[in-house]
Amino acid sequence: MLDSIVFEQQGVPSASIITDVFEKTGKAMARTWGLPEFRFVMMPHPIANLTPEQLDQRAREITPQVIDLLREGQEQQG
Repeated sequence: MLDSIVFEQQGVPSASIITDVFEKTGKAMARTWGLPEFRFVMMPHPIANLTPEQLDQRAREITPQVIDLLREGQEQQG
């Protein structure tokens, strides 16, 4: 998450991906770093116990959101 925030502050498009249990933490981190409306992509938690195939499937499911975020950038809020 912090890497994406720093990249965005430097004008480099990025997309953070977190699991849903870390939504509040992600929002708090963004506020702390001065980007209270920072957007990120969430996937269901947990991921540590997934097989490679299951993780690939999750990645395929969120790919459109990642692409949209990279295309739209952080300026396109809400």
